[in-house]
Amino acid sequence: MAESIVMPVNAEKPNLLIGKLSGLIFVVLGFLLAASGYRTSSAGYIAAGIVLIAVGAALMVRKIIRRNQK
Repeated sequence: MAESIVMPVNAEKPNLLIGKLSGLIFVVLGFLLAASGYRTSSAGYIAAGIVLIAVGAALMVRKIIRRNQK
């Protein structure tokens, strides 16, 4: 007899993980870029780092708010 394997479909868990992970990566890269800009006295690197930190924080906050609404 052939048995069929049925896997539960829950497409939301990977999306939540990817969103949180990408937010955390943006924050870490933003801190590294801002620190590099501070060390070399480059206003452009500092500004780019701050933007990446803000984007990462916004992604994480959005995911947390979406999770708490359910």
